[in-house]
Amino acid sequence: MNEPHYHIPALLPEVIDALQIRPEGVYVDATFGGGGHTRAIMEKLGENGHIYSFDQDQDAVARAFSDERFTIVHGNFRYLSNFLRYYGVGQVDGILADLGVSFHHFDDSERGFSFRFSGALDMRMNRKASLTAADILATYPEQKLGELFTLYGELKQGRRLAAAIVKMRNEGSQVTTVEQLRDAAMRFISPKHEKKEMAMVFQALRIEVNSEMQALQKFLEQTLKVLRPGGRLAIITYHSLEDRLVKNFIKSGNIAGEVQKDFYGVVHSPLKAVGNKPVVPTQEEVERNPRSRSAKLRVAEKL
Repeated sequence: MNEPHYHIPALLPEVIDALQIRPEGVYVDATFGGGGHTRAIMEKLGENGHIYSFDQDQDAVARAFSDERFTIVHGNFRYLSNFLRYYGVGQVDGILADLGVSFHHFDDSERGFSFRFSGALDMRMNRKASLTAADILATYPEQKLGELFTLYGELKQGRRLAAAIVKMRNEGSQVTTVEQLRDAAMRFISPKHEKKEMAMVFQALRIEVNSEMQALQKFLEQTLKVLRPGGRLAIITYHSLEDRLVKNFIKSGNIAGEVQKDFYGVVHSPLKAVGNKPVVPTQEEVERNPRSRSAKLRVAEKL
């Protein structure tokens, strides 16, 4: 499979510009995916530069290319500092994370990421992980399931959907396939926004299956340890929960988003935002790659 069909990298020129790549620098692509961002960064590196790219999905790792300046790390970016220490890396010059899901995942009916196909409700990025989306629907209490759909899916009818799923399983009808979840959710989404809200149902389960918010929090905390002063952090988000977390982290330097001020009211943060607003795709990019529509790039520099 050719890389462009596996995943089209979002905001590629903007990312390269934001990282201010030095030929001899050391960089991290925390989300390798189809390798598009990694390849573009490598094009800017000299023979002494290096990039470490992370991915927990074996399919993505299997598609990694070979280059002396490149190391593929089969692991979750939540273990960023541990893996870099393993490779003898102290600090790096730039870190990128594109938090979007690769086209391959959405378009592979066997993975259960999309409501567009039939199949089992899996949604595991790491296929060795034990918890699937079907497991969540079969075991989570109604309250926890409702919180999941409301918080991660931002669904107005999230709690009602959770109650319906729990009622179904109590009556001996488990929700284990994409079709069954789609049918169960139809009563609780707006006909005018069917595709968007159905995608939000699946988004909520995917985030929970892969502990995405927890992994992002741990990753962000570690970026402060491994970025050298003057190094750049570039994060592409796709939904408001991620974006809010990244925005507050850049502003405060901590996951809680608690801004520290001195006696004079001056904000103290280990990071400085680059630009006043997030960078979003041009209309041309959205037309070429509709899945980039909700992408937001936030950039910060380590002080």
